[in-house]
Amino acid sequence: MKRNPSNFRYAWTASLPVLFGYVTLGFAYGLYMHNLGFSFWYPLLMAMTIYGGSVEFFIANLLLQQFNPLNVLLITAVLGFRQFFYGVAMLSKYPQHGWRKWLLIFGLSDETFVLNYYTKIPAGYDSTVVRTWISVLDYFYWAFGALCGGCLGGVLNLQVKGLDFVMTALFLVLAVEQFLKEKNHWSSLSGLIITIGCLLVFGKSYFMIATLLLLVLEYYWFSYRKGGSA
Repeated sequence: MKRNPSNFRYAWTASLPVLFGYVTLGFAYGLYMHNLGFSFWYPLLMAMTIYGGSVEFFIANLLLQQFNPLNVLLITAVLGFRQFFYGVAMLSKYPQHGWRKWLLIFGLSDETFVLNYYTKIPAGYDSTVVRTWISVLDYFYWAFGALCGGCLGGVLNLQVKGLDFVMTALFLVLAVEQFLKEKNHWSSLSGLIITIGCLLVFGKSYFMIATLLLLVLEYYWFSYRKGGSA
């Protein structure tokens, strides 16, 4: 009798690059919160509820200031606006019904998007289950790192500076790995060209939103052409 492949094991293997990046950066975030004077449960609670690295680092500073809910809402919306486009891109890959739909939506971080969108899941595996496990594992990595950093912050008593580069480095590693797997590099090259063009035209304050809009339009244009030529 043929043994069914393990969806969890495949998801675990695929998520290993995120494991090292998320635990390291989550640890730095926990230490950062400790250095600001917060107990270990603050970074853990924020990691489990907000689950957005850049937003969490920014909110940490806002907690030391006078509370302004409108300001927090606007900043969070701007920092997390790219998640909207991630969700649009995943419409064809995520289930439209059931409890997994909501879990996958909540767990759609930058690195999880890269893994769930680009990972080629072999025949015999349940793609929805694999993507669910990837999302759960990535979420656990981040929360675990934040907890360790917050708990050990008092023992280590370190002033952490500059470790936020780990998130950028992790995303670049995943992007390069995907680039090497591609048969046609047009999508990656066009994305790079669009990003540089928007940076030059709109400046660093607004280029991200313009880039994401153009990339989504490009995605649907190519999808339309592919469907029309079929």
